[in-house]
Amino acid sequence: MKIVPFFFVTFVLTAGASVSTHEHSSLIDSPKVRYALDFIEEHEPEAIDEQIVICEIPAPPFEEQERAAYYRKRFVELGLENVRIDDVGNIIGERPGSTDGPVLLFSAHLDTVFPEGTDVTVTREGNIIKGPGIGDDCRGLTLQLSVIRALNAAEIETIGKIYFVGTVGEEGLGNLRGVRNLFEHELKGQFTHFISIDGRGLGATIGAVGSNRYRVTFNGPGGHSHGAFGLVNPIHALGRAIEKISRFEVSKDPKVTFNVGRIGGGTSINSISFSAWMEVDMRSIDPNYLARLDANFQQAMHDALEEENAFWRRFKNASNDEIPHLTVEVKPVGIRPAGQQDPDSSMIKAIRAADSAMGITSDFGSSSTDANIAISIGMPAATLRGGGAGAHAHSLHEEFDTTDSYLGTQRALLVILELVGME
Repeated sequence: MKIVPFFFVTFVLTAGASVSTHEHSSLIDSPKVRYALDFIEEHEPEAIDEQIVICEIPAPPFEEQERAAYYRKRFVELGLENVRIDDVGNIIGERPGSTDGPVLLFSAHLDTVFPEGTDVTVTREGNIIKGPGIGDDCRGLTLQLSVIRALNAAEIETIGKIYFVGTVGEEGLGNLRGVRNLFEHELKGQFTHFISIDGRGLGATIGAVGSNRYRVTFNGPGGHSHGAFGLVNPIHALGRAIEKISRFEVSKDPKVTFNVGRIGGGTSINSISFSAWMEVDMRSIDPNYLARLDANFQQAMHDALEEENAFWRRFKNASNDEIPHLTVEVKPVGIRPAGQQDPDSSMIKAIRAADSAMGITSDFGSSSTDANIAISIGMPAATLRGGGAGAHAHSLHEEFDTTDSYLGTQRALLVILELVGME
C-alpha cells in the first residue's frame, strides 16, 4: 500500500466546524483506517470490473434513468439507509454518523455528454480501458461505491453523517440541475461540506469557473431571396451579432472566455430565413468579470438587432411602419455560479492532510463542476479526481489507465474522514 505515515489533524465535532491543526492526531495509525486503505487496494480489480459495468449502461443527457436504477440497487445492497430517487432523478443514500458532527454530501454524476444511441461498449487492453465516459464520470461513480465498501469492511463509524449521491445534469445543458435540487429542495440546509468525484488523476478543483450560457434567436417574416429582397434577414443579424462577440476584449487574469458553440437556421439557399439561432458560452472564475462580459453580450445582441432593422429601412428608404422588423430572444440555457475558496478552508486543509499522508501533491485548480454551487455560497467544497490516468475525455475513444488507480479512492476516503471524523 503506497501510504507514508504522517500526523493527521484532529476533529472539531460541531456541525459545519473547520478542522483544527494539532500535530499529534493518530488517525493514520488507526487499525480500522489502515484496514480500509488496504481493502481499497486489494479490491481495486473488482472496482474496475464495476466501472466497466456502469459505463456500459447508457446515461445520455436528461436520460439517466437506466444507470440511476443500477446505482440505486447498489446503494441498497451496500447497506445505505433511506435510499431514494428525488424529484429530478438524483439517487440518494445515507450513512448515519454517531453524533451531531459535520455533514458531508459526497457525489458523482450519472450523466454523460453522449446522445441516445451511442455505442457504450467498453474494451480492455491490459491496464487501459476504453469507452465513452469511462473516466468522466464512470470512475467517480465507481469510486463512491468503493468508499462505501471500504467503510463497511473496516467497520468504521463516522462522527458526522454522509450523504452519498449520484447526481443528474452535470454535463452540457444539464445546468447542474441535480445539485441545484439538493441545495434548494431535497437536502436544503442539511449538509455542511460538499465533495464530488469527477474524472481521473489526483488533482483537486477548489475554484468554481462560472458560466453564462444563452440561446439567441433572431426571428423575421422570411421570404424569397429574389422576390422578397429587402426584407430583414435573421441570418444577417446573426452574423452581425457573432462579429460583435468576436471583438470582445476580456481579461487574462482572472481568465475570462467567450465562445459561439453552435449556430443554425434557414430554409434553403434561395430563401430569406425566418429564423436563425446560436448558442453562446461565457466563463470566468470571477463573478464580477463574468457579469461585465454578460452585460456587453446583452448590449451586442440589442445592437445587432437594431443595425439589421435600420439597414433595410435605409435601403428601401422606408419608415418604421413600412417594413417588418426582426425580433430577438436571448434565452438563458445554463447559469453556473462562479466563486473562489478561502485557502484556509476546512476542505483544503483536509485535502492537504490526505495528500501528505499519501506522499502526493495535489494540483489545485479551478473548473466547472458539481461543486460550483457550494463554492459560490462559501461552503467548504471540492471536486476530487478519481485516480488513475487517461486521455480523450468527452470523446468516443475516452481512455482510463487503471495503473495504481486505487490511490484516488484511498485519497478520497482520507479526505472524508478528515472532514466527518471517526469514532
